[in-house]
Amino acid sequence: MTDSVKFFLPEEKMPKAWYNLAADLPVPLPPPLHPGTGQPLGPDDLAPIFPQAVIAQEMTTERWIDIPEPVQDVYRLWRPAPLIRARRLEKALGTPAKIYFKYEGVSPAGSHKPNTAVPQAFYNQQEGIKRLSTETGAGQWGSSLAFAGSLFGIEVEVFMVKISYNQKPYRRALMETYGARCIASPSTLTACGRAVLDKDPHSNGSLGIAISEAVEVAASRDDTKYALGSVLNHVCLHQTVIGEEAMLQMEMAGDSPDVIVACTGGGSNFAGLAFPYIRENLKGAKTRIVAVEPASCPTLTKGKYAYDFGDTGHLTPLVKMHTLGSTFMPPGSHSGGLRYHGMAPMVSHVKELGLCEATSYAQTECFAAAVAFARAEGIVPAPESSHAVKGAIVEALRCKAEGKAETILFNLSGHGHFDMQAYTDYFSGTLKDLPYDERELEAALSSLPQVG
Repeated sequence: MTDSVKFFLPEEKMPKAWYNLAADLPVPLPPPLHPGTGQPLGPDDLAPIFPQAVIAQEMTTERWIDIPEPVQDVYRLWRPAPLIRARRLEKALGTPAKIYFKYEGVSPAGSHKPNTAVPQAFYNQQEGIKRLSTETGAGQWGSSLAFAGSLFGIEVEVFMVKISYNQKPYRRALMETYGARCIASPSTLTACGRAVLDKDPHSNGSLGIAISEAVEVAASRDDTKYALGSVLNHVCLHQTVIGEEAMLQMEMAGDSPDVIVACTGGGSNFAGLAFPYIRENLKGAKTRIVAVEPASCPTLTKGKYAYDFGDTGHLTPLVKMHTLGSTFMPPGSHSGGLRYHGMAPMVSHVKELGLCEATSYAQTECFAAAVAFARAEGIVPAPESSHAVKGAIVEALRCKAEGKAETILFNLSGHGHFDMQAYTDYFSGTLKDLPYDERELEAALSSLPQVG
């Protein structure tokens, strides 16, 4: 054991390969299905929107995928990311637990998202692609892909969920600084966007709608491919640099986690930290893995495990995941990156196999946790990341009540410097816990596609 607070890996210890949990799952992942035929998807089906290297990573069951040297070179701008012992938070809580967090807010875009944006931009550049379309919720993914596109000479067009577009103007400014074009979704630029606006001219938008718009643009233009910031296997794969680094850093600290906590929206930052530890659990380790999601969009805790579309316009393949229904519209919240009706198929599969737990919290209690964390540790968490902070504090207080000195590790997936309006709303009392519409959820689940 050490008295250190920060644990830095030297650059030469940065992971040289991504870890693929698909290689070690006791039950194979159900295959994605073609939305027209209902048959398992093949590489050719994805070719119109993804480069070949990404398609290969999406479908492989190889355990380790080498990280290309040009990607490693960019990663070195901020990786390895620090592991930090939250000693001041421990003291403030009066807990015997030890709390560590992996801090992904040190990246240029301020979150974990560049871990996959950089390789996706690289693989597209290698195949001669000059233009990418994508969606973003709170703007962390959009700004990350904009950053990556600027490095590899790729034009980026981002459909940003309208409520977040209006709430977070500085995220838009960051994307534009990196050279991207940012469009409020739903928009009048796509058939999908126009259809949504015809039904509801004041629609707040959702990630499902923004995905439909971005996919529509990519599928209709020969010079454009699509990039996704969460959910799919290759995205979860790229994020495992988080957990692989954390394992080495926990060794440096002379410690190992009893509990892993991460927030879940689409599932990528959770997968990044948790999947390497799930690998060790499959070998006999006993680390608890806890996914924390918003109570207003409770995919893992209230959703149905079924085949569904990944988007609202039904342009994407059918994947088996926990879903609230592709037509479900979550209430507006400041955690825009967690307002998604589905969950990464790999994360959903892990949950179904009993390899992780899931819980949910309302946004005001998550902001209260974020403020307590900021006042102890000095870092202002992103609204999405505040769910992980809340989950970690709940575990620490459980340890206090039980008199247990467990070790907790959580993923602080991003900082909240572009989200200060959310904190202003919280302090003024105007931030509300809006419940989802039970009837709308029931209707969305009743219209799930019939498969098999």
